[in-house]
Formats: sequence, structure tokens, C-alpha cells
Amino acid sequence: MEILIKSRKSLRSAALKFLEMTGDRRIFAFYGAMGAGKTTIIKAVCSELGAVDIVTSPTFTLVNEYRTQSGQEVYHIDFYRIKTPEEVFDFGIEEYLASGYFCFIEWPELAEAILPEETVKVRITVTEEGHRILSVE
Repeated sequence: MEILIKSRKSLRSAALKFLEMTGDRRIFAFYGAMGAGKTTIIKAVCSELGAVDIVTSPTFTLVNEYRTQSGQEVYHIDFYRIKTPEEVFDFGIEEYLASGYFCFIEWPELAEAILPEETVKVRITVTEEGHRILSVE
């Protein structure tokens, strides 16, 4: 399944379509080059989920926790600074993944072995025109 994002103006509709396509799934691994738009897309999805907190990149904190208007938690995880697979256990990744809440993971490559089978893989490709294509597996 693919979603084409032609501009920032189409982010909201893309986020809604993403949530429709993924149904009750809660764990998402986002793959894409630096600058592909992982954080921007996650920010749009969190907005559609009703996040009341400001959504920012958790590159330095590793995990940002947001709350929705209905009181649900949303976890935004970034493994960019992780150097070894063992480091993902240092901040309790298992608890986040088992929480039942939405977990959006950027740079998941080093943690793939511990991600649950039901993790949705989202690949972001940038076209020559600067559009984004989300391939959802």
C-alpha cells in the first residue's frame, strides 16, 4: 500500500489515510534517508490522533511521550544515536512496545530483531519532484 504526499498541504489527508490503512495496529517502524520526512509525517499522524503536546524529534532524548485529548499516550522513539542493539534495552523499550499505545519508531534498523512481528514497516521515498511516497507493509 502506498500513500503519495505531494506537499505539506496534503499531510493531513495522508495522515488520515495512513491511520485508516493501518487500522488497529500500534507499532510503526519508519525507514527513510535523512531529511525524508519521518518526523514530519509522524507529527501529522500524532495531530490526527489528537496529540495535545508539541511533537518534536526525539533524537537526543530517544523517546518523547505525548498525550492525546482522550488521555491516551503516544510514544515517539528515535534510534538515530543508538550504536549497538543492546542500547535499546537501556531505556526500557520492551515496556513501550508492550504498552498497547501507539509507538512510532524512527531509524529502527538496529532494533529490528526485538520489534514485535506485528510492527508495521513504513518506508519513505523522496521522488525527483520532492514528493514523498509512504510504502506501508
